[in-house]
Amino acid sequence: MHSGTWTLSSRHTLIHQRDPERDSKIQSNTSEDMKTGKKSFIAFIKERKMGLNDFIQKLVSTPHICQHVEVNNFLKIDENQNEEVDNELPETPMCLNSRSSLAEETQIKPCDFDYLKIIGKGSFGKVLLARHKESTNYYAVKVLQKKIIMKKKEQKHIMAERSVLMKNIKHPFLVGLHYSFQTTDKLYFVLDYVNGGELFYHLQRERIFLEPRARFYAAEIASALGYLHSLHIVYRDLKPENILLDSTGHIVLTDFGLCKEGVEANGTTTTFCGTPEYLAPEVLQKQAYDRTVDWWCLGSVLYEMLYGLPPFYSRNTAEMYNNILHKAPVLKPNVSNSGREMLEGLLQKDRTNRLGSKDDFLELKYHSFFSPINWEDLMAKKITPPFIPSVSGPTDLRHFDPEFTHMPVTSSLCNDSLTVTSSVKEAAGAFPGFSYGPPADHSFM
Repeated sequence: MHSGTWTLSSRHTLIHQRDPERDSKIQSNTSEDMKTGKKSFIAFIKERKMGLNDFIQKLVSTPHICQHVEVNNFLKIDENQNEEVDNELPETPMCLNSRSSLAEETQIKPCDFDYLKIIGKGSFGKVLLARHKESTNYYAVKVLQKKIIMKKKEQKHIMAERSVLMKNIKHPFLVGLHYSFQTTDKLYFVLDYVNGGELFYHLQRERIFLEPRARFYAAEIASALGYLHSLHIVYRDLKPENILLDSTGHIVLTDFGLCKEGVEANGTTTTFCGTPEYLAPEVLQKQAYDRTVDWWCLGSVLYEMLYGLPPFYSRNTAEMYNNILHKAPVLKPNVSNSGREMLEGLLQKDRTNRLGSKDDFLELKYHSFFSPINWEDLMAKKITPPFIPSVSGPTDLRHFDPEFTHMPVTSSLCNDSLTVTSSVKEAAGAFPGFSYGPPADHSFM
C-alpha cells in the first residue's frame, strides 16, 4: 500500500499512476474464465446453498422454534458446533451465538485484537497495526470489505492472494500469513508486521541507492521471485510500493493480488494487468506472456534504484508506453559494466531474449552483477543489510505515511451484526474456504 509522497511536485502524478489499489492498477477479465460446465455446476451448488440458507434464516428468526431440541441439534448452536455445518451457513445475531460471524469455524475472530493504527489504505479496505490480546504480538491485519470486492468483481484476485500467501510461509523475503478469517461483511488477513517502510518511501527520500545497496535488494527480490516461479506463480506487480523493508533492513515482498497461479515453466497467460511504469512490452501489446514479465519488472525496479526513475518514465502515459515499446533504456556511466549488462538483459523487449527466459532465476543468480553475493548467506539472512531503518519498536510508525496513521481507527472492526438481506447473504457466501489457521501448537508463536 502506498506510503509517502514525492517531495518534488513533478512526481505527484506518478503517485496516482503507481498506487496499486487507488488508481494505478489496470485490470481486465479475459478468456481465462472457467469452462461452461464448471460454471453450471457452481451455479447449481450456489442455488442449493442459498435455498438452504433461506430455510435456516426462517428457522432462526423464530426464537421459540430455535429452542426446540431437534432444531437446536440441527443448527448445532451448542458449545461444540459441528465444523461441517459451520463451513456452509452464515450465522445471524438473532439466535446463533454471539460471534455473529460467517460460520467458517476458526481459532480466531476480529475481537481477539486491539487495533492500534491504520498503516495503509486501498480500494477494498485498510491495513491496520494490531496487537493480539492474548499473545501481545503485533501483526498487520488487512481488512477488506466484501461488498466492494464483489462490486468490482475482484473475488478471483482476493482468493488468489490468499492461495499465494498460503504457499509463502517458509520464504525469508515474502510476507507471511498467520491467519485468514471472515465475518459476514469483511475479510481479514493476519500478516507479518513490517515497519521499516516501503522501498518507495526510502527511494523518494534518498533519490538513488549506491550500487552495492541496489544489488543487495535486487538479490533478495530475485530469490523471492524465483521461489514463486518454482511454485508456478507469476507475481506480475513488482514495484517499489510492494517491496517493504523489515526492521533489520531485509526485503519483504507483499501484495499478491495480481499473482497468476498455475503458470508452468513454458506456460503463458494473457490478462492485461500491472502498473503503467513497469508494464512489459508484451503485456502492453496484449500478447501472451510468461514468467519473464517479473524479470522485466525487476529490471525496471533495479534501474529506478540506480537512476532515480523507472527506465521509460514520462508524465505523458502515451509517451511512456511508446518508450516501453520502442526506446532503449538510457544507461548512464555511474553504474558498473556488469550492472549495465544486467539491466540490458532484464529490459530486453523480446521476452525470448530476456535474462531469465531459459533457466529463470539461475540465469540471474550466476550473472556477474551478483558475483559479490553469497547466496547461501543471503537466504540465511547472514549478510548485514547495507541500510537498517531507524525504528525504536513495533509501535514506531515513522516510516508510514501520516495520511494513514492519523486516520481514526473505527470501532466497526468488531461489529458484524448486520441486518440479514439477500445481498448480505450473497456476500457472506461468496468466499468459501477463505479461513485459514495454522496447527494449534503454532498459533501466534
